[in-house]
Amino acid sequence: MSYDVIVVGGGHAGIEACLAAARMGKKTLLITMLVEQIGAASCNPAVGGLAKGHLVRELDAIGGEMGLCTDATGIQFRILNASKGAAVQGSRAQIDMDEYRTYMRKVCHSTPNLEVYQDEVASLLVKNENEVYGVKTKLGEEFEAKKVIITTGTFMKGLVHIGESQYEAGRAWELPSSTLSTQLKELGLRVGRLKTGTPARLDGDSIDFSVMDMHGGDPMPSPFSFRTDKSKFSPTQYPCYITYTSEKTHEIIRSNFYRAPLFTGQIEGLGPRYCPSIEDKVNRFAERDRHQLFLEPQTAMCTEYYINGLSTSLPIDVQKEMIHSIVGLENAKIIRYGYAIEYDYVDPTELKHTLETKKVKNLYNAGQINATTGYEEAASQGLMASINACLAIDGKEPFILRRDEAYIGVLIDDLVTKGTNEPYRMFTSRAEYRLLLREENADLRLSQYGHEFGLIDDETFEKVEHKRKVLADAVELMSNEWFTSKKENLELLEELGEDRIKDRALLIDVVGRNTVTKEKFDRLVPNLSELDNYLKEQVLIEAKYYRYIQKQQKQIEKMKKMLKMKIPENFSFKGISGLSNEVIEKLEKFRPPTLFNASEISGITPAAVDIIHLHLNALGKKQ
Repeated sequence: MSYDVIVVGGGHAGIEACLAAARMGKKTLLITMLVEQIGAASCNPAVGGLAKGHLVRELDAIGGEMGLCTDATGIQFRILNASKGAAVQGSRAQIDMDEYRTYMRKVCHSTPNLEVYQDEVASLLVKNENEVYGVKTKLGEEFEAKKVIITTGTFMKGLVHIGESQYEAGRAWELPSSTLSTQLKELGLRVGRLKTGTPARLDGDSIDFSVMDMHGGDPMPSPFSFRTDKSKFSPTQYPCYITYTSEKTHEIIRSNFYRAPLFTGQIEGLGPRYCPSIEDKVNRFAERDRHQLFLEPQTAMCTEYYINGLSTSLPIDVQKEMIHSIVGLENAKIIRYGYAIEYDYVDPTELKHTLETKKVKNLYNAGQINATTGYEEAASQGLMASINACLAIDGKEPFILRRDEAYIGVLIDDLVTKGTNEPYRMFTSRAEYRLLLREENADLRLSQYGHEFGLIDDETFEKVEHKRKVLADAVELMSNEWFTSKKENLELLEELGEDRIKDRALLIDVVGRNTVTKEKFDRLVPNLSELDNYLKEQVLIEAKYYRYIQKQQKQIEKMKKMLKMKIPENFSFKGISGLSNEVIEKLEKFRPPTLFNASEISGITPAAVDIIHLHLNALGKKQ
């Protein structure tokens, strides 16, 4: 039984990996523990968020499935940071977890070139000591493949903690992967231990929502996928509810710190800093008298609610008392208790930018095995690993997104060059060029790649190219037309409630004011007033960011030029102020011939490259 690509694990990374490979014409096999759990949302019933929404849009632009599935199964859609600039806004949707899983399982079963098989991958088939050529399952089946992609999530040696109780699982009550990470260690990969957690789930009928604040979706919801027909997008939306912990809640937690696995040494792995458990929050922020909680429906039936903000591994008797001390949850019935889970991961600096392991040929890792947290980060890696595996099979150049091209590029570059000792989460602040990397232009940035790989069809790509032309023409028109201070123009500005201009200004700078709306745009640029609302919004965003983008483009060109700079063979990195001993040691060991080669070394940050550049410049001037 021979395949081009084998994907291990049917979570969010595995789904995108197997679908991309199959759609690129490769004979693909997805092996997963439970076929029924393909696409399961292990933790929160939501997709997207700040920076995470960017990842989903980028994934969609290249041809991934997550955005389409979210649009089809979403039960509430919101734009976060809607009052701020487009660069830091984030789309987020509550999903029907059952429908999401059903949708993804159906897509996997119905995709040509893709087979689905239920079993545990017990080991990799290896030849020549470091070359993977397939997998062996727990039931003894052997499957050969040109490339293997591991997307095991939290399943490698997964260990669940609820108070003093522990049991082996990859997810609550699901069997873990017990042998694979041992073999990865034997193959020379650095394997570590991380932790994540999840809150309790409550019976919806037992919650008193009348004492909570309702939190609804946007009146005019926006879909995630560029391929979703916006004119027909009108989902039924269900509210979330906001409540708070109390001082009584915190006292219950504090008095049971001695039983918390997080503090007793029972849990060894580090958890996500930006999504801490409630006991960690109470401990770290002792001055706070309450913490906000979101009650989120897990399905459109609203029978079960997820308590966002109350992740915990405290004993079940403490969880009961803690939950019942919260306003609106005094009589709540607990359907499932919260828990923490520890699992093995592979140090992401063991990977190339293609997500292939450096020490083992034909082996790719994607998702939480690479020390990330979140469905969106996982799915993005799954797609990229798969595309690169397929390109390698065809003998083509790898697909590596730059930091100025995509958040996905930032994500992967951060992982493989800097590494992490805690679950990595994407933030807008991690992207140096976030003014360029906005959600609404992900299709313009990346769809050409998806089309080239056969993941975006011709019709969709033609729509993107039409949008590109409209925006380019509009920007050219406005950046070449002067808006003068003649009488009728000043009267128009006054009528629109806009500040006057003293002499003249380019039309794009007038339209780019934060106060200019679509209605004002029609009056200022009447020959573009016939554009539909969507394109009009895009033109306005382009105008508002026009000057900033020009500056960032200059920075990018400067960076590209800088990275071409050669490093003399006898150049000494020792003693350069600002470089850590670890960075100096790596640079002296690898002796990179250019700054670009230096930037590709694991652990060498952009700041370190900048410092070396300054010293090379100073050296050149002395000579």
